[in-house]
Amino acid sequence: MSAPSRGSILPRTLSMKLLLALAFAFGLAAVVPAAAQTAPAKAGPSIVLETTKGAVTIRLRPDLAPKHVERIVRLVNEKFYDGVPFHRVIAGFMAQTGDPTGTGTGGSKYPDVPAEFSKESFKRGVVGMARAGSPNSANSQFFICFAASPWLDGQYTIVGEVTQGMDVVDKLNKGSGAGGMVTNPDKVTSARLVGAAG
Repeated sequence: MSAPSRGSILPRTLSMKLLLALAFAFGLAAVVPAAAQTAPAKAGPSIVLETTKGAVTIRLRPDLAPKHVERIVRLVNEKFYDGVPFHRVIAGFMAQTGDPTGTGTGGSKYPDVPAEFSKESFKRGVVGMARAGSPNSANSQFFICFAASPWLDGQYTIVGEVTQGMDVVDKLNKGSGAGGMVTNPDKVTSARLVGAAG
């Protein structure tokens, strides 16, 4: 085997520099989206639920579920949630509202919204959309978690988080039995949008 000549080293050196430059450029391109993903979420609008136990403020997350947030904003603007009960409240798990019939089977006049699952976790104060068996059956009902509920992660759409009033949520009348249906439910007396749409 002979040593490489100067003529063969120069093209290799240029090729190596070109490869390093391309690798560096592509490496930066890969880093920028990763950094963008870790940036804090843009603040979305909030809704204030006045309930029979006090006020609860929920910051909506259009960055996670734009179609679901759009639906909630529309229903809030139509005063759909005013007078609606927290029909299902399970101690240590969640409080559910958004069904004007109070049975857990009602919804709005609009079609169901397709699932918008994310990698966010269901923890205390997180607000998710309730649904039937189909992942694409969320409509108007939502729930607020009392505690971390990791079995919901990636199975239900997260639409927001409570920023004020978790103490109020904690005081809501609880249901009995496994289903958590409440016989004397607290109600959302009014729901109003505050802040700019995100």
